[in-house]
Amino acid sequence: MATQISNRDRLFTLFGTIITQFALGSVYTWSLFNSQLADKLSEPVSRVAFSFGILSLALAVASSLSGKLQERFGVRKVTICSGLLLGASLLLTAHASNLILLYIFAGLLVGFADGTGYLMTLSNCVKLFPERKGLVSACAIGAYGLGSLGFKYINMYFLTNTGLENTFSTWGVIAMVMVILGGLMMKDAPKQEQQNTAETPVRDYTLAEAVKCSQFWMLALVFLTVCMSGLYVIGVAKDIGESYEHLPMAIAATSVAIIAIANLSGRLVLGVLSDSISRIKVIAIALFICLIGVCALLFAHQSTVSFYFAVACIAFSFGGTITVFPSLISDFFGLNNLTKNYGLIYLGFGIGSIVGSIVASLFGGFVATFYLMLALLVISLIIALTIKLPGSQQDNLPAQPIMA
Repeated sequence: MATQISNRDRLFTLFGTIITQFALGSVYTWSLFNSQLADKLSEPVSRVAFSFGILSLALAVASSLSGKLQERFGVRKVTICSGLLLGASLLLTAHASNLILLYIFAGLLVGFADGTGYLMTLSNCVKLFPERKGLVSACAIGAYGLGSLGFKYINMYFLTNTGLENTFSTWGVIAMVMVILGGLMMKDAPKQEQQNTAETPVRDYTLAEAVKCSQFWMLALVFLTVCMSGLYVIGVAKDIGESYEHLPMAIAATSVAIIAIANLSGRLVLGVLSDSISRIKVIAIALFICLIGVCALLFAHQSTVSFYFAVACIAFSFGGTITVFPSLISDFFGLNNLTKNYGLIYLGFGIGSIVGSIVASLFGGFVATFYLMLALLVISLIIALTIKLPGSQQDNLPAQPIMA
């Protein structure tokens, strides 16, 4: 029998998760600090900016491990420790005196702290609202996205008025307090009872069982594809506008705001939509929109409108996909092991954050990465349109709608 949890505790956990996710999303303001860190350390901006790549990888690895930490210590304790580590890491970053220390403090430690709290609190909250998984994911991941926007203004204010080191210290204290406060509001989701119905999986899959299913690796490829496409374009949108589309700097820079709006819109629109129709269909819609965006970059006449349209499509798809995917994985492999199962797939976020840049550097620029994105998106769209629930063929059952 599953342990019951009150509606009050569920709502408190939701609010605590939103507060925590908002604070954790602050790491995506990192580009604000690159130039000043480069001046302080007397290093090229490219080397300083590599710390964010390390952060993304550490975030993904920590996310894959957070399920085991929650099992042993509980969501509240792990979240509080995540907040303490995040604050301490940013305080240490303020005093990093060379590139190696920057990579350790800002890359490994901040990334590990952020990843430990991110996926675990999200998955725990989704488990508490099995009837509204898409909406809850949209709220939590939307808060993560809003955190980058909110802290952009917070960090810019302190960066302008108090200097680099004081900004890192202030950022660390604010983020730490928010994560700890959010953690104190959380309760662990009870173990979910699986019912053998047409709408839900017949059982939970452990990670060991899930990785034996072809569906697991197909979904992992889909997730990697969207993350690579979204993260690459988001990371170099201004450069694409200037160097590839030959647009003035001011027009190219405006793409950053368009991406932020489209990213948040994707999280909200597709997240809510996933509670109404099959989630795999929502992913197929996201993939199709992303495919249109990539085709616009490759084949449309170069103009301001086509550039804005392309990056908006890709950002919308990326935001929506990372919102819907936790619930989608629970549809395929059950709720009880969601943190572990999605944690392994989430490694695709870290891998995707560097693959696009590696391909571009090896094969001469943006076009090579765009064609790789195009090929992977076609494959992923085919997967999304044909994939079945694990076990459906063996049990001689027709494929069922995948929804809450």
